[in-house]
Amino acid sequence: MKHNSALNLMSNGQSAMGAAAGLGAPLAAEALSLAGFDFVLIDHQHGNWDNDTTMQAIHSICLGPATPMARVRQNDFCAIGQLLDRGALGIVVPMVNSVRDAERAAFATRYPPRGGRSWGPFGVDVHGPGYSDWADDEIFLAVQIETKGAAEQAAEILSVDGVDGCWIGPADLARSMGVDLASPQGRLDHEAAIQSILDACRTTGKIPGIAASTDAEQRLDQGFLFVTAGSEMSFLRDRLIERVQQLRR
Repeated sequence: MKHNSALNLMSNGQSAMGAAAGLGAPLAAEALSLAGFDFVLIDHQHGNWDNDTTMQAIHSICLGPATPMARVRQNDFCAIGQLLDRGALGIVVPMVNSVRDAERAAFATRYPPRGGRSWGPFGVDVHGPGYSDWADDEIFLAVQIETKGAAEQAAEILSVDGVDGCWIGPADLARSMGVDLASPQGRLDHEAAIQSILDACRTTGKIPGIAASTDAEQRLDQGFLFVTAGSEMSFLRDRLIERVQQLRR
């Protein structure tokens, strides 16, 4: 079997650094894994993936050291199960705004008696034998806390059995709060909300995560353990801009 190495790191208090993949290109996801990231997050919510390219990407990610994970389009029992059946070892569920939302996500992620996931995996052989024996322990479930209401209920949401951690969406959180990140007060209020979610993770013993980009180092220093540092698209765009500027000079 292939252990969830990213989950193992985080469970031992070490950070796992990842990247999102949204282009719908399995080879790009493979490149992220081979670059040395701890996990690659296939983004179904805002990415260009279908079922076939998703399974190809999961298998391609396994050619490198990264753990294959996926963000589901929505908090849906069948959608979560399909990603797990294709071999994802981590699931990120967007827009979890209540305890009930978190319970639905946890129920869909694990098999009875720990949840209600339906049996029928078909893309998991890449991880080795015995999937039914170890799946519930090796799958990582992160709920996205990305609204003002969810931030205010973070401790209750994270206390749900089967939720392993969170992944804060800073941009949506700022919009939900109605803060202006161009102003000092707006940044202070936004940062206070993020810190409150981090504190809730520590209180409940759950893994704190956040979507980061240029501030990834800051978030790691702050204590976040499940951190994305960007996407293949952002890395490509930044490198292209840098190269064009070099040539023009």
